[in-house]
Amino acid sequence: MEALLTPAFGTVVWSTIAFLVVLFLLRKMAWGPILQALKEREESIANALNEADKARSEMAELHASNDKLLQEARAERDSMLRDAREIADKMVADAKSKAKEEASREADTARQAIAVERKAAVAELKAEVAKLSVSIAEQLIRTELASPDKQEALVAKLIDESPLN
Repeated sequence: MEALLTPAFGTVVWSTIAFLVVLFLLRKMAWGPILQALKEREESIANALNEADKARSEMAELHASNDKLLQEARAERDSMLRDAREIADKMVADAKSKAKEEASREADTARQAIAVERKAAVAELKAEVAKLSVSIAEQLIRTELASPDKQEALVAKLIDESPLN
């Protein structure tokens, strides 16, 4: 059993030489490219992380810029709405004042027309009353003064009542 557990000196030497050759070949052919690939991978991951951070900061800036633009747009919209309301209120106030002026003008015109018509109606009424009074007086005088005695009595009465005496 000793022979199974103890290797021969030649086997150990050849195994060591084979191991060193494989180690040398692996170092030259595999480890260099593997380490280079790992280094490139690490750099690409670092670059990707940097790009992601840069993109994240740009997104934050864009978001802040969008918020600022939205606030400016809202402020401009509010300003435009306020101006529109002021213009509308001014237009309504102008229309009301013009309507009041027109109504006042029409009322004055109507009052003047009514006054003119009233004066004309009063004048016509006075003329009619005067005609009627003259007609009635004429008829009364004709009936009352039909006789000369009544005429003389009336003249005497009027002379007595006149303030010239």
